[in-house]
Amino acid sequence: MKAVAYDTHGGPEVLRVVDVPDPEPGPVDVVVRVRATAVNRLDIVQRAGWFTLPGFALPHIAGMDVAGEIATIGLDVTGLAVGQRVVIDPSMAEVSEKSAYAHLGDRYGVLGVIGATLDGGYAEQCLVPASHVHVVPDHVSDIAAAAFPTSYVTAWHALFETGGLTAGETVMINGAGSGISIAAIQFAVRAGARVLANTGSDEKCERAISMGAAAVCNNRTTDVAEWIRAHTDGRGVDLVFDHVGPALWDVSIRSLAIRGRLVCFGNTTGDSVSIPSLGHLFHRGLRIIGSDPYQPTEFAAAWQSFCDAALQPVIEATYPLADAGEAQDHLIGGTAFGKIVLTV
Repeated sequence: MKAVAYDTHGGPEVLRVVDVPDPEPGPVDVVVRVRATAVNRLDIVQRAGWFTLPGFALPHIAGMDVAGEIATIGLDVTGLAVGQRVVIDPSMAEVSEKSAYAHLGDRYGVLGVIGATLDGGYAEQCLVPASHVHVVPDHVSDIAAAAFPTSYVTAWHALFETGGLTAGETVMINGAGSGISIAAIQFAVRAGARVLANTGSDEKCERAISMGAAAVCNNRTTDVAEWIRAHTDGRGVDLVFDHVGPALWDVSIRSLAIRGRLVCFGNTTGDSVSIPSLGHLFHRGLRIIGSDPYQPTEFAAAWQSFCDAALQPVIEATYPLADAGEAQDHLIGGTAFGKIVLTV
């Protein structure tokens, strides 16, 4: 099969279209014929060598977010059929010992993630345990399904399982132009929360409003914490949803209401932060919570909610697989609003 792979770290030029062997399923696995795969920042940072997950090795085929149809089924697989449209849960948590991936997974899926430490969707085919595919209903396109896994399940886990967001609360969503923040806006609004968001341009502010946010500010021209106080009668927000890191860290803490929670699950602008005031932290009873990896049951729940609500991911652009380097450059350029997807 054809795949886009790299065998050394570097810029987009290290991505090459190559011929690789077709994947062979174990007894409880399936091979998915890839139709669409979304581009994520991890694809870029691992390609560049800035950071790699434990278990990463070269050569590598990226692509964590994969949708397509079943091409081959293992001997012990039941309940699935060749030709069924599916989306892949890339985390290898709770993988059967009969799977070809059994030796790589652990209860958190850290050592086995399709497209991160294992071969992923930048290819014509992708191997996956049958337990980790979910049927795509007719009203969801391949491109929409490919936009789901990383953004929507991570948002679901951070908002509800980690952050405990409930109806009637107010949440501040940072970096509202990203795919994961768009997913968070949609899920939070559907759950009955009030969404206040920020992003880096006036154009993105307008688009975030169209996604359901109650109000949005430009975080490059506005004192976000003051803006939050003005929109909450001085109270602050119950929850901050943050994957930006240092660039918005101080204003995120200053935006929290008494006993508010900051859920952190990303470090887009750097890896080091400081607490602006320990007194502010403990006098107000603030909580800073790291959002750990989701579990397979959460993927199924988030997927069901996504399909039932007919949520529509925002697609910034699509590229053919061979133009993966150009697609990655588009993402890292910082102008994208929504997901960038490769079609196969």
